[in-house]
Amino acid sequence: MTQGTATAPRRSLFRHHDFRQLWMGDTVSVLGMQFVGLALPLLAVQVLHADAFEMGLLAMLESLAFLLISLPAGAWVDRWRKKRVIVAGDLLRAALLLTIPLAWLLDVLTMEQLFVVAFTVGCITVFFDVANQSYLPEIVEGEQIAEGNGKLQASQQVASVAGPAAAGALVRLVGSPLTIAVTSVCMALSSLFVSRIRHREERPDPAARRPLLAEIKEGMAFVLGHPLLRRIVACTGLSNLATSAIFALFVLYAIRVLGFSEATLGLVMSAAAVGGLVGAVTSDRFSRLVGEGRAIPVSAVVGGLAIFAIPLASVLPPVPTLLVGQVVAWWGVVTYNIAQVSFRQRLCPKPLLGRMNASIRFLVWGPMPVGAFLGGFLGRSPDEAGTLSWAAIGVVPTLWVFSGLALAAALPVLLSPLVGMRELPRSLDALAETGETEVDAG
Repeated sequence: MTQGTATAPRRSLFRHHDFRQLWMGDTVSVLGMQFVGLALPLLAVQVLHADAFEMGLLAMLESLAFLLISLPAGAWVDRWRKKRVIVAGDLLRAALLLTIPLAWLLDVLTMEQLFVVAFTVGCITVFFDVANQSYLPEIVEGEQIAEGNGKLQASQQVASVAGPAAAGALVRLVGSPLTIAVTSVCMALSSLFVSRIRHREERPDPAARRPLLAEIKEGMAFVLGHPLLRRIVACTGLSNLATSAIFALFVLYAIRVLGFSEATLGLVMSAAAVGGLVGAVTSDRFSRLVGEGRAIPVSAVVGGLAIFAIPLASVLPPVPTLLVGQVVAWWGVVTYNIAQVSFRQRLCPKPLLGRMNASIRFLVWGPMPVGAFLGGFLGRSPDEAGTLSWAAIGVVPTLWVFSGLALAAALPVLLSPLVGMRELPRSLDALAETGETEVDAG
């Protein structure tokens, strides 16, 4: 489809065939992941009777691959056609997740299988996410990237609103193992939609390849060499470490400490998605109101403060406290993500997108398995800890500790030039606006 020129009225991306297919695939995939995101920890807690340490280990394995293989994955994705990576990733994850309900039906399901599936799906997700986030700039024009990210975030949040509540009801109806099977169907549909994209992606010239290590270094140098990206990475990485510790324990906390049913837990998780939806549809207006640069630290602080609603639910009325806290927290998360992701997609040269996104993933998702492990390790009761009881402070104190860290994570962007910037740079040449050293893009 022919794109509009700079002077012609810009058409809605919903009239753009390729974006529409990407949007539908992304939406149905997110809906499926909402199902498995609730059903998998519920299965571990209710069916396999996992303790705090096992829940932390499960959450760690889900994101460990981002620490182990995201850097070479970015270089590889830049050498491949991204559409094929997305389609194959959906199909492979669907097949792996389907082994869980099959094992349950055969009465052979164990925590060890959950650990293996979680880690393997995480490895595939590394490639899928790097390709998926690098693909939007391939099919839409640069000035439409922010609009595309906003629409993708909005539809993701709509799916997230319906997903947890529907998953909670489905778990009560058919059980958590069979609910996970629904995710496989959603991912198969997602791969079908993306396969219908017409854009002919040129495969990078193999003759132009350089050694893998050199390409990895180029992506990392782009991220760490940019003064604003450094601060964004520090904020996001610290926040992810803290929230990974919190959410590794969240289902256990909700079921065993707060006494929630599956339906109530699904309602609370849907409230988070409502906040994300509001963030998706208001982020552009919010950025215009406070400024593109300033929107990043403001949303980070708001999201960090709202995380305290989780441990506060142990001393205040739990349902309303969590509902309000989740809405506000996820407004902050989504507003922050739209602003910073759109900024770095505009800034980065297209041939470097995969490596840039992989470097970002390594730096900001790499702390997640560490945080999840620490949450499970510290969240044990002294009875569970045995000889290491000195390092076990219990679930609720662990939530307080990491909520404090989540708020402190905003400091790198709060104490930065972003606070005074209404507009973010559109190119590397604009780095002078930050008053800092220019990056060498390679």
